[in-house]
Amino acid sequence: MYDAGMAVRRQVLGDAHVDRANARVDDFTADFQDLITRFAWGTIWTRPGLDRRSRSMITLTAMIAGGHTEELAMHVRAALTNGLTRDEIKEVLLQSAIYCSVPSANTAFAVAQRVFADLDRDEPPA
Repeated sequence: MYDAGMAVRRQVLGDAHVDRANARVDDFTADFQDLITRFAWGTIWTRPGLDRRSRSMITLTAMIAGGHTEELAMHVRAALTNGLTRDEIKEVLLQSAIYCSVPSANTAFAVAQRVFADLDRDEPPA
């Protein structure tokens, strides 16, 4: 499960993100990193019942509902990697305004806007 989880984690979040996370692992956080790699990524994200786009939409909503803005930024990037468009992400955020709260969606829009701006700055000109 660990190897399958690490493979999916790298595919969804990118090698650079996973390498940064792994570089910060110490005796205190090692068990937690193992847990999320095995169970979140190796058990849940590898299940055949939902595609990665659907899992990303659900995860974005969960991050918004829980107020997890740092994780939300990471999962906005992951959603793009998993094939969601910016317009689809906008629709998830709008849906979340109704079911999670307008203030939560307002924060989510600001987070997504920052992620998009960062990505636009990093893209080479066409």
